[in-house]
Amino acid sequence: MITQPLFIYNTLTRKKEEFKPINAPFVGFYVCGPTLYSDVHIGNCRTFTSFDIMFRYLLHLGYKVRYVRNITDVGHLEDEVAGEGEDRIGKQARIKQLEPMEIVQRYSFGFREVMALLNTLPPSIEPTASGHIIEQIEMTQRIIDNGLAYVEDGNVYFDVEKFAKTNNYGVISGRSLEDQLDNTRELDGQQEKKGRLDFALWKKAKPEHIMRWNSPWGEGFPGWHIECSAMSTKYLGEQFDIHGGGMDLIPTHHTNEIAQSVGCCGKTPVNYWVHTNMLTLNGQKMSRSLGNVFLPVELFTGKKLADNSPSATPSQAVLEGKHPLFEKAFSPMAVRFFMMQTHYRSTLDFSNEALQASEKGYERLMEAYKTLLGLTAGANFGEAIDIKALQQKCYDAMNDDFNTSVLIANLFEAVRIINSCNDKKTNLSQSDIDLLKLIFDNFVFDIMGLKREEENNKANAVLDKVMDLVLEMRTKAKADKNFTQSDLIRDKLVEAGVTIKDGKEGTSWKL
Repeated sequence: MITQPLFIYNTLTRKKEEFKPINAPFVGFYVCGPTLYSDVHIGNCRTFTSFDIMFRYLLHLGYKVRYVRNITDVGHLEDEVAGEGEDRIGKQARIKQLEPMEIVQRYSFGFREVMALLNTLPPSIEPTASGHIIEQIEMTQRIIDNGLAYVEDGNVYFDVEKFAKTNNYGVISGRSLEDQLDNTRELDGQQEKKGRLDFALWKKAKPEHIMRWNSPWGEGFPGWHIECSAMSTKYLGEQFDIHGGGMDLIPTHHTNEIAQSVGCCGKTPVNYWVHTNMLTLNGQKMSRSLGNVFLPVELFTGKKLADNSPSATPSQAVLEGKHPLFEKAFSPMAVRFFMMQTHYRSTLDFSNEALQASEKGYERLMEAYKTLLGLTAGANFGEAIDIKALQQKCYDAMNDDFNTSVLIANLFEAVRIINSCNDKKTNLSQSDIDLLKLIFDNFVFDIMGLKREEENNKANAVLDKVMDLVLEMRTKAKADKNFTQSDLIRDKLVEAGVTIKDGKEGTSWKL
C-alpha cells in the first residue's frame, strides 16, 4: 500500500512536485535510450542507473510501472541540432561493410550486458525506432493534417513558428522563441525550410542512404525526435506520468518531442520531466577530443564476459579494466555505489581518489551487513537506538527526489549502529535487528540494486577450481585412450549446462 508522499523535481516547472500518477497505482515511465552505433559509454551508464533506481523505488512503493526505454536504430543524424549529415548507424554500417541491423545487434548485446553487470532491471518494453515506422508515419500525417507540418521535396518539416503562435515552444528549456532564433545559425542546403528552427519529421533518402522506407511523401526515413513521441504514445498513451533522459536532450530533442506531441494530439504529453546531469573526469568535462572518455569495460573488473560480446575476446576470462587515467579497475557494484553517492541532478566527477573511497564505502556497507546477519539480541547494555526513526529517514531521503546521497548517509548511520552493537556498546532488541535487516534488504539490495559481490566472486573462484579439476580428469582420460570416460565427462557437463571446447591451446569452458 502506498502511504509515503514522493516529490520529484520537474524540469517542466523547475520545482519539486508531489508525484500524483494519472491513473494510480499504474505509472507510465519513458526514458530515451541509446543510439547503438558504438559501445555504451560511462555517461550512458550513469543515466540508465539513475532511472533504474527510480524504477526500483516506484515498484517498492507499490506502483505498477510500465517502464519503456527505446533503442534508436535509425534517424539519429550526425548533426542532431540541424538534423543533417549521415545517419550514425548507417555510417558505421558503410565503414564496416555490414548491414545496419548488424551494427545495432552488435551494440545492443554489449549495451544489455553492461547494464546487467551494473544490475539494472530490464525495462518493461524496449522498442526500436525501425520497428515503429508505421506509427511514426501516422503521427507525422496527423501533424500535417493539423496544419503544423509541411512537405517540401519529400521532406516533412514541423513548422515551429506557427506552433509557437499558440504554444510555448521553449516550455521545457525556459528559452523564448526569439532567443532560440537568435542563437540558431543559418544552414546551407536547407532553403526548403520555412524557418530556421523547423525540424524534420520525415527525411527524403538520398541515393546513398542505406536505411529507407516507403511513405506517402516518397522513400525516406523518420527524423530523430518523432520516434520517441510515436513509441511513448503507442505504449503509454497520449498523456503519461514520467519522461526521463540526460540534460543534454532538453534544448533540442525534448523541446521538439513536446512540440510534435502537442501538435499531433493537442495535449501536453508528460506530467513530470526528469533529467540527469553530466559526468566530468578530474573536474574536466568528458569529450572525445580531450581523450578522457572511457568505456565501462575499461573500468570494470570481475565478472566474465560472454565470448560473443563486442567488448571481449573469446580468450578473455574476466573483465580486467585498464585505462591510463585510472590506477586500478573497480567492480561494477563499486561503480554503481559511486554513482549513487551524488544526486542524479548533480554533476558526477570521476577520479581515482573518489572511486577508491567509494570502493571502501561499498565494502564497509557489505561487511556491516555480514556482521548484521550474525547479531543476536543480548543483555540490556549501552544506549538504545530508535531504528524506526532511521528507517523513516531512509524513506524521507528517497521521497525527496530520489536523494540517494542522503540515503547513503543514513545507511552509514545503520553501519555505525551495527558495529556498535557488535562491540556491545549499543543495545538492540531482536525486533531492532530484524528491522535493520529489512532496511538493508529494502534500501541496499532492492532499491539501490547493490549485490554482495564477494560471495559471487568466491563462488566463481570455487567453480573455476572444480572445472579445472574436471577438465584435467578428462584430459588424462583422453591421454590414456579412455575415450568412453572422456566422452562421459563431456556429456555430463553438457547436461549440466556447461559447454566445453577443445582447441590447440587446450580445453576451455563456459556456462
